[in-house]
Amino acid sequence: MAFTRKPQVYSSSINEVTIGVGEKAVTFGGSNIMPLYTFDAPAKNKVAIGVEITDSGVDRTLPGIAAYYEGAETISEIAARAAEMPGADFVVLALNGADPNGDNRPVEECVEIAKQVADAIDVPLAIVGARNVEKDTALFTAISEALQGKNVLFVSAREEDYKTIAASAVMAYSNKISAESAVDINLAKQLNVLLSQMGIKPESYVMNVGAAAAGYGYDYVASTLDRVKDAALAQNDVMLQMPIITPVSQEAWAVKEAIVTEEDYPDWGDRETRGVDMEVCTAAAVIAGGSDAVILRHPQSVATISGLIADLM
Repeated sequence: MAFTRKPQVYSSSINEVTIGVGEKAVTFGGSNIMPLYTFDAPAKNKVAIGVEITDSGVDRTLPGIAAYYEGAETISEIAARAAEMPGADFVVLALNGADPNGDNRPVEECVEIAKQVADAIDVPLAIVGARNVEKDTALFTAISEALQGKNVLFVSAREEDYKTIAASAVMAYSNKISAESAVDINLAKQLNVLLSQMGIKPESYVMNVGAAAAGYGYDYVASTLDRVKDAALAQNDVMLQMPIITPVSQEAWAVKEAIVTEEDYPDWGDRETRGVDMEVCTAAAVIAGGSDAVILRHPQSVATISGLIADLM
């Protein structure tokens, strides 16, 4: 008897969220199939890749990164080079230097850096804050105003600060935000409900359901992604139908395998290779789980994941 395949296509779908303006604007989400199930139906939009740079420059201790950004010294030059990276869809500016427990860079200086980056690129821009609730509220409010009309994505709004960030970034200046929760489907849904009750439209925000590097509690991320996608599509849960963005870079390059030197662990091999492997493995895993966009750092990681996306989508 011949096998007859029955495509699994759902009547519900993931919302579409667009960042940036003009011909190079990027749209996340839109599909009504499980992640990578393109044998059932075409994906509405391919998984997008963001390239991360920081307000402190690039990590030139890694030969691959140093070589790619050779000659780029100012933040504008670095941003322009990131936007040109093969496989990149948007640029992500991480304001690590704004952290009050670190350099504590003033808000006004961060705004100026964000403006320089935005002016230097022709692709969409995402902004990652200092991971400090009070500082991020001030940062995102000021940058939203300075970059109005750019349709920027701010990563992330959390339960502690979503009201102020959503009000300034989305309601006042028509930018986009991601709703960040701590690897729990119930927390993710709760924050989406709260944003909805504020009047934030589904097309104005994505979800960041949490991240972990492969091997570092990633099983919780995997199960959360699976449950979110199943609820969104199979159960038609409209409060979980937002596209998902995962900041892979900051997780993958922070674990031991990507940090310790060859001198400390000679049997582990080259540190840069380890970091790239960790970034690629994590990115591939979250894409298989349902992420609609990933944030990466290393040019080799971007090339590998963009090739994977091209082959599978």
